[in-house]
Amino acid sequence: MFVAASTLCWPDSELQAAIELLQDLEFSAVEIAIQKSIGPVNPCEILADEDRAVQILRSSHRMDISGYRLELATTGEEHYEQFRAMCRIAKATKVVNISVPSAEKGTPFNEEVEHLQKLVSIAEGEGVRTSVRCMLGCLSEDPDTLLVLCNNVDGLGIALDPSVSMIAAGENPAIAKAMGVGKGFDQLLKFVTNVQLRDTSKDKFQVSVGQGEVDYGKLVTQLEREKYKRALTVDMVPMDDYDHRVELRKLRRLLESLI
Repeated sequence: MFVAASTLCWPDSELQAAIELLQDLEFSAVEIAIQKSIGPVNPCEILADEDRAVQILRSSHRMDISGYRLELATTGEEHYEQFRAMCRIAKATKVVNISVPSAEKGTPFNEEVEHLQKLVSIAEGEGVRTSVRCMLGCLSEDPDTLLVLCNNVDGLGIALDPSVSMIAAGENPAIAKAMGVGKGFDQLLKFVTNVQLRDTSKDKFQVSVGQGEVDYGKLVTQLEREKYKRALTVDMVPMDDYDHRVELRKLRRLLESLI
């Protein structure tokens, strides 16, 4: 295992600036977010010229790229063509993991399975692994649904976010029951390809490091049991009244002390 940080830790910065800030904080690996809604890299711009995209992503860092966090605004065949282009870029930049969002709650399950199967098939053709991100308000906020998705989509991974399950469990008794007392994420760990981390309380998605209830030690132990060797990704946005650099440094040091 190793500690990485998301470029979304600095959502208002350009890519180069975000990476330099993370490097100054002594992170050695970075997850690059490519999404229109927030972050330093807009997919429309990066996918318009694949050769230029490869040059930008190769030359704009002195850190290892642990993965790409992709969010496309397109639908239909255009969506799949853009995803295929991103997989080619990932292969050219020697990145093996792309995480994608899950469909919103209420989406027919079979429709989501077919969609993810197509993404996995496209990615595998380029030697890339597709993972679905845990997200509030989406099918992937429920650990049982995530498990069924992975069992129905051969080759699908999970970008695990413990904060999502904690908040979802607090809002939904059914999810709390699915998690079970002491059960944790055991049933999902064999599918995990990335872990997104911040500190979280029962009713607040992000709090200052040390003020929440995320059991990092237990999580690392569970991952070690599954021989997980990929990133623990710090994924924190700036908070009012807190020094963001201090918060990021605290979580990096805490995670490094556990591995």
